[in-house]
Amino acid sequence: MFSQLFGHYLVDKRIITPDEYRATIENQLKVRVKLGTIAITEGLLTEEQVDDINRLQMQQDKRFGDIAVEMGLLTDDQIGTLLAKQGNPYMQFVESITQSAGLSAGVIEKTLAVCQKENGFTDQDMEALKNDDIGALIPVFAKSDNPLVTAIAGLVIKNVNRFITRDYYIGHISKAKSLSYHCLAGQRITGRGTFYTALAASADDEAFQLVAGRFSGVKAARGSADSFDGVCEFINVNDGLFASDQSENAGREFELEPVEAYQDQKVTGDFYILPIYIEEQPITLVIADQDITPGQTRFEFESNTKQVYQLADDSRASVMIVDDSHMARTVLKDLLERNGYSVIAEATNGREAVEIFHDNFPDLITLDITMPEMDGVECLKRILDIDPDQKVIMITAAGQQSKVVEALKLGAKQFITKPFEKDLVLRSIREVLDQ
Repeated sequence: MFSQLFGHYLVDKRIITPDEYRATIENQLKVRVKLGTIAITEGLLTEEQVDDINRLQMQQDKRFGDIAVEMGLLTDDQIGTLLAKQGNPYMQFVESITQSAGLSAGVIEKTLAVCQKENGFTDQDMEALKNDDIGALIPVFAKSDNPLVTAIAGLVIKNVNRFITRDYYIGHISKAKSLSYHCLAGQRITGRGTFYTALAASADDEAFQLVAGRFSGVKAARGSADSFDGVCEFINVNDGLFASDQSENAGREFELEPVEAYQDQKVTGDFYILPIYIEEQPITLVIADQDITPGQTRFEFESNTKQVYQLADDSRASVMIVDDSHMARTVLKDLLERNGYSVIAEATNGREAVEIFHDNFPDLITLDITMPEMDGVECLKRILDIDPDQKVIMITAAGQQSKVVEALKLGAKQFITKPFEKDLVLRSIREVLDQ
């Protein structure tokens, strides 16, 4: 994030050109390699171990190195060696901008001192910036009256870095009472207080398309339902991590309500906004620690309807996918069919799933927990009332432990956490079908 912030400062001061800035960033992004890749190259971890750590990162708000140490796969000294090989972000920037724009290290240092003074950054802030220490930077840029708001902002920023891109930077958080937008995707968190988290784009929805495609791995056209859907799924994962952290560390229980999308309307109430620039595309993080009005009329997912298909003759097993996210269903359907399974039905909520189940009895059902009209737990009850032996795998975001436990007690066989780790999904399906 340092490179983007300071790079834009240099452009604004006309010390470098926009083209020189882009060349600097693109070159630096090529240089910095993920820790997992270096660990594999050095023979310290296998690809399977790195995949396991990456999967846990999707479920926990922890760094790659911290998880590796907790699992006993690496030592603190080994992590230090890997970080040294990864390189210091500031030194990488200096080297890259010297090549792209011909600036000397002396000029960069002097300009950086002026930038620090103009922005009111402390020496500690600058050290965190130079090292891209996101955990230390969140309180600098997203400090609020409510520390839980700052915690949510921190999760979103960390997951932009993990799942979307390293080419981003953020502005400072501020309070607002009204925000007009072109598109918005958000979710309420209820329980010990009410929170609302959303991403909004004010004019162009290219940022929505970028977040949706990078997070899901499914190409989303600009302005399409899938672009809204993918951002909703990204918000759901962040809110799940927040709820999980609060449950484990503070004893506060939260519930996730179904995600929702709006278009060309206005957020009203008392809330916080944090500007984020993802590969130069502006998007706004909206966080409220009380109930607000995100819009009057929800975006209608016209293509989001139940479907029933013919069973393939050479199928390994038949599956019904139940999820209110079209993008999540697409990812699962493609994965299953590429591996020899036959998806015989898709349902967008629990009510549709029960209707389909009366006439179609699949070998397996994947059942999302948080859905409109009828959630996954209630749907599970009704399906097992019809057939107590039906095999069901629950799909959940982190932070829904109480509902997962309830579903398992009712008779669900396993659960899978979003975002999907493909090998884990296939392994869980094989294990349940073999029972």
